[in-house]
Amino acid sequence: MIITIGGLAGSGTTTASRILSEKLSIPYVSAGDIFRQMAAESGMDILEFSKFAENNNEIDIEIDQRQAKMAEEAENLIVEGRLSAHFVDANLKIWMIAPFDVRSLRISQRELKPVDLVKKEIQIRETSEAQRYHEIHNIDINNLEIYDLILNTNSFQAESVADIILKVTKVI
Repeated sequence: MIITIGGLAGSGTTTASRILSEKLSIPYVSAGDIFRQMAAESGMDILEFSKFAENNNEIDIEIDQRQAKMAEEAENLIVEGRLSAHFVDANLKIWMIAPFDVRSLRISQRELKPVDLVKKEIQIRETSEAQRYHEIHNIDINNLEIYDLILNTNSFQAESVADIILKVTKVI
């Protein structure tokens, strides 16, 4: 089974992917990890690399291609990333949402940064990414029609989010 899990920063996609991976005993790959790895390799932080990527379409294309290739070669895989559902032929495509303030607080706690700073960074990053997605792939990140399940993670702990997804996998 191939599953894609996408969502905006702080919606819980990575945490849910890790937990689901353990519960299903199948691996997962994260676009965010690939992006962060590429940023580190370039000696930049996420915001710098996001800005750099605005003028370097090959970065986004490489991330998309790596994920698609991994999914093609796997029998079972969870592919986590904002655009994964657009490039991976999956049995189940999930989009996770949460209110902006909740996402900001989660990231603030994870990265040990002030919430106000995180809010500014999220806005810059999401604006940059939406622009890149549209310019490179003609994808409107706000169009959720391709997803089988849209899950608001605000009211659930990460374990419960993974359990909800697990229940859905049993009916497809």
